[in-house]
Amino acid sequence: MAKQLTTLITGADKGIGFQTALELGKRGHHVLVGARDVDRGKEAVDRLTKNGIIADLLKIDVTDRTTIQAAASQVMTKFGYLDVLINNAGVALDQHQPASKLSTEVMQNDFKVNFFGAVDVIQAFLPLLKKADTAKIINVSSNMGSLGLATNSASQFYGVNSLGYQASKAALNFATICFAKELADTTITVNSVNPGWTATEFGGRDLKQSIPSGMQSVKTGEAQIVKLASDPENKITMTFTENQGTLPW
Repeated sequence: MAKQLTTLITGADKGIGFQTALELGKRGHHVLVGARDVDRGKEAVDRLTKNGIIADLLKIDVTDRTTIQAAASQVMTKFGYLDVLINNAGVALDQHQPASKLSTEVMQNDFKVNFFGAVDVIQAFLPLLKKADTAKIINVSSNMGSLGLATNSASQFYGVNSLGYQASKAALNFATICFAKELADTTITVNSVNPGWTATEFGGRDLKQSIPSGMQSVKTGEAQIVKLASDPENKITMTFTENQGTLPW
């Protein structure tokens, strides 16, 4: 009998993170719901278990190393390994202000979650990933962090102003590259995924608002993440992809 895969998803109490937990849980993963809000995390776990999914709450605030280390210790004690780490927690705080007016404090807060938080989580859980037979790190990035798209005048992102968010996601992509190189001789793969413009409350969107044209469902948003997390061969590494294929760094 195959060993059950243990998967940690940060920010899994809502949005794409929750949908990813739901889909991977249906595929047999034991899901660890990473959440900084314990009450929301418990609600998410309850919803998952009602769907027949094995899930546990893991309190983790990616901006607080104390909670990250405590979470890693919990996983070490209960499981002794981790098969899949999905860095899904993220923020978008810029409100599309021009770079000349955007406060660096806002930019720093983008980076605290989107870049430094993800790196802290990877570093804390890497010993557990190394104890798995084969493991995956999936960083949920954004096409808005693509330098190639941002500098292409034919791209829809050419005129976008969101320096803090875009730079933090570009930095996350570079973390993907660096960790993939460092772990190239191991059984751990590292990839970035763009989920796309998805109907969640990310960025402060009111869920009661009608869905704008072109905004996709969370089911579509989690598809590429779930595809990589479920890949039994686990040979793909150091890529930046979305549902439609490969994206330029």
